[in-house]
Amino acid sequence: MLAMLGWRCAGAVGTAGVLVAVFAGVTGCQKSSDPGSGSDSSDRQPSSSSSGYGAVFLAVDECSSRGRATFTEVPCTSERAAARVIARYDDKVAEGPPCPVRTDFVLHITEGRPTRNEVPRGYACMRNLEEPHPGDPGGGGGPRTVVGDCVYSAGRGEVRETACDGSGAKAPEYRVRVAVTERALCPAATQLYVALGGGESGKPVGCAVRV
Repeated sequence: MLAMLGWRCAGAVGTAGVLVAVFAGVTGCQKSSDPGSGSDSSDRQPSSSSSGYGAVFLAVDECSSRGRATFTEVPCTSERAAARVIARYDDKVAEGPPCPVRTDFVLHITEGRPTRNEVPRGYACMRNLEEPHPGDPGGGGGPRTVVGDCVYSAGRGEVRETACDGSGAKAPEYRVRVAVTERALCPAATQLYVALGGGESGKPVGCAVRV
């Protein structure tokens, strides 16, 4: 277990955070404070090599089991393996680079006992070994909102992500059709402007239409 290893995954982000949206006709577009996104810093790089099970906790290409509140590193060949690390950063989530688009959820990794002060040790971008993949476009989750994702109104000019196939708790209302660098470049048919978590290839505005 993680307590025995001295490491603990403090929590997982399985769905996108609140995204600030601007409806057509309203001026301005505020950038999202999505917890899965971060500054796009080119001088920060993910851990690029896997050192094998156990040598480095949840290095790239290593796997974890899935528990109710904790995640344990296991060999990827284990029947308990549920997700694989596709990127690993040593920053805090709010300060580090955004996870790859295909990330299903994010693990916040800390060192220390849960009952004492914990030391942040970075975060791991996880991809489920088997479906479902909520991080895929239209999947209704993941730390980022991308082209192909669907959202519903959460009130006060905010939207949240939901599955495009209607399987989520909320029915989809809009779908992001294209990403642009500024909202003025959205197609004329755009009905909603969505702040994309972490940006998409430098294109932070999603142009959405009703579904």
